[in-house]
Amino acid sequence: MTRVPTISSRDDLPSEAQPMFDEIAASRNGRVTGPFGVLLNSPEVARRIAHTGAYVRFESTLSTEILELATIAAAREIDCQYEWSAHEGQARDAGGREEAIIAIRDKKAPEGLTQDEAVIVNYVLELLRTNRVSEPTFKSALDMLGVQQVTDLTVAVGYYGMIGMALNAFEVMPETPLLPL
Repeated sequence: MTRVPTISSRDDLPSEAQPMFDEIAASRNGRVTGPFGVLLNSPEVARRIAHTGAYVRFESTLSTEILELATIAAAREIDCQYEWSAHEGQARDAGGREEAIIAIRDKKAPEGLTQDEAVIVNYVLELLRTNRVSEPTFKSALDMLGVQQVTDLTVAVGYYGMIGMALNAFEVMPETPLLPL
């Protein structure tokens, strides 16, 4: 049970906020689930976050594999069960190696990662743990990705960190939690 109401229908909102529900649903295959069900308790916040999320998830310059690797690394770092459960399979479907997914899940990364995977995961972990990225880690990411993709990676980490923290704060849980805590 979440700590705040879950908005699951446009009828759960006042008429002036219903177009925001529709906009979010349209950007997510006609559904409003997960974080947006609780974020819609502040409809304008939900709309703005959904707009950013649509770019991060569907229009970013990052490959789906890199994006999903970064997403599960962020989810694991903040121990967000819902986010992990929503993205673990997507990481696998995007070409993520099972060894990398397990290393992240078990908090052993960068052990078990390829050099490229380690660049991404180290960037995510440093940013979330220290609120900064060291010069060597930044240079490795920049050399691998270029300026625009490093920018997109940084925003993705912030986006999924924010979403994960909202899910954790409101105690939005998957039906079957997958992370060992």
